[in-house]
Amino acid sequence: MQTRRRFLRNLALTTASVGLLPRVCGQHAAAGSTDAVSFFLVGDTHYRAEVDDITKMDDASAGYNARLVDWLNKLPGTQFSAEAGGGKVPEPHGVVHAGDIVDNGDKGPGKWKMAETEWNGFTADWGLNGGDARLRWPVREVHGNHDSPRGDGPVITAIKERNKRRKGIVNISENGLHYSWDWAGVHFVALGIVVGDAPEVTRQRRYAPLGSLPFLRQDLGQHVGKSGRPVVLVHHVDPHRYSVEVADEKVRNSEWDYGDAHAFYATVKPYRIAATMCGHTHARKIARWDGTKDDRAAGGLPFLNTDNAGHFGSESQAFLQIEISAAELRVREFATRDGWTTGAWTPQVWSFPLKG
Repeated sequence: MQTRRRFLRNLALTTASVGLLPRVCGQHAAAGSTDAVSFFLVGDTHYRAEVDDITKMDDASAGYNARLVDWLNKLPGTQFSAEAGGGKVPEPHGVVHAGDIVDNGDKGPGKWKMAETEWNGFTADWGLNGGDARLRWPVREVHGNHDSPRGDGPVITAIKERNKRRKGIVNISENGLHYSWDWAGVHFVALGIVVGDAPEVTRQRRYAPLGSLPFLRQDLGQHVGKSGRPVVLVHHVDPHRYSVEVADEKVRNSEWDYGDAHAFYATVKPYRIAATMCGHTHARKIARWDGTKDDRAAGGLPFLNTDNAGHFGSESQAFLQIEISAAELRVREFATRDGWTTGAWTPQVWSFPLKG
């Protein structure tokens, strides 16, 4: 099995080829359209405190993330590049954060004070419901492995508290962590680090799903049912790599138990899934997921894996701009090579027709 470092390096050297995608187009929904939802997807901001003074943010981390928020604020109303389809960037309904918000939430109680500083840096930039901090838009976040691999610590506590004050939420899990909401007729479900805790899987997981799959099943049954409404699923870890059955002595080291991954796909397959979205890999990947490891599957769910957006370790960052209409999903990427001092649209548009 390849190491995580080697996987990330190899994935970063590749882009989603046209062969993986239904088609590439150059049109988009008009700004202010009432029949489409528009939002940004970011991931892996990794807010990091100073090592020598954990009450302060690291300068590089704070700078990257502050400039990231600046770009999110000023892009709506500007023009897409011609290579990215042209036209005006629509006003977003909000921003979705796919996890690894902070960098030290996974280091145990000895680092939780550091993680608290990092979380405070995040909330000072991003706020909650839009306009209550530097970000102009509401933010919907899930936790990643750097936030809390086992479901403890300050980030989990904070997200649960935020869910009590988060405007527009239609459903919250019994443990207060997972939640769902609607934007322009599209149903979104925030599912944390991985989607799991399938009752039929009795193995101990490396990352705690914290009841995300049972919540998903309940939520889709109650709030989507047979309506045919488009659904967007948000989690942190990518599922492709963990869709292959492995021996029990190896699966405990997998970030996502293959049994949970299979149960997740079986749960959502009957619904009209507009996208399943994640971060984690620090590399953009736009493809489909059919419940297997096959990256070139022609069928399956539209799969959006966003690059790191504010990681302190690299000047190269990116995020996705996404629009969903009744007929299709359209995706663009905005990227930087200098820590968000400058930025530009990736010269491509990814488009997925939505099944009826």
